[in-house]
Amino acid sequence: MFNMGVYKNCQSCGMPLAKDDLGGGTEKNGTKSIKYCSHCFMDGDFTLPNITVEEMKQRVKEKIIEFGMPKFIAGLFTRNIHKLERWKR
Repeated sequence: MFNMGVYKNCQSCGMPLAKDDLGGGTEKNGTKSIKYCSHCFMDGDFTLPNITVEEMKQRVKEKIIEFGMPKFIAGLFTRNIHKLERWKR
């Protein structure tokens, strides 16, 4: 059964799209991106086009810890980032 393109999490950083203050990133034509959050994707482009998957994991870990979560939780949340669509190439 396919999920018909409905993503629960950003396919770049893994953030739950429901937690995005802006409701998601935007495509070139201004429509909401169904795959990416506003931190990763705006106006049809990645906000950090040259970031590596390892750098993304580190960045997300730091953000989670900044929000007061324990390090092991940050590790759990970031362990599958490499499996997201952006990194499959």
